[in-house]
Amino acid sequence: MQKASAKLQEIVRNVVEPMGYELVGVEYLTGYQGGNLLRIYIDKENGIIDKENGIDVDDCAAVSHQLSGVLDVEDPLPGQYSLEVSSPGLDRPLFDSADFERFVGRKVNVRLDASIGGRRKYKGQLLGVEGDQILVEVDGEVYPLFMDQVQEARLVPEF
Repeated sequence: MQKASAKLQEIVRNVVEPMGYELVGVEYLTGYQGGNLLRIYIDKENGIIDKENGIDVDDCAAVSHQLSGVLDVEDPLPGQYSLEVSSPGLDRPLFDSADFERFVGRKVNVRLDASIGGRRKYKGQLLGVEGDQILVEVDGEVYPLFMDQVQEARLVPEF
């Protein structure tokens, strides 16, 4: 995940949260399919994961409309980009230590920027957060992974 700058996250948060949504995360991807992409993940307040009451197209459209106006005025990004507002989905992305702490005990997929001992991908149970590391148990072995080395982390959907 390419997290957006703190300034951009603050601008987005100041639009999303007063509308009654939780800001899950903000990504700014350069060179994405030949352009730049600002991707915003929103959820219902308190992160309700519920098919009947979850985020729908109307929620995404409302946030996109409000956010577009603010971004045009604030102009925090250089050049052109596409704006995408979406639900985090069942494979919810995890952006910061609060996300990791919130989902302790759940199964996660973690991909690192660079390999450690020849390994970049870890799929296992999230055991916790210790300082600047997350602990993931894979096949009975616990791996401490530095958060600043995490390229992408997502929940594994449970059915």
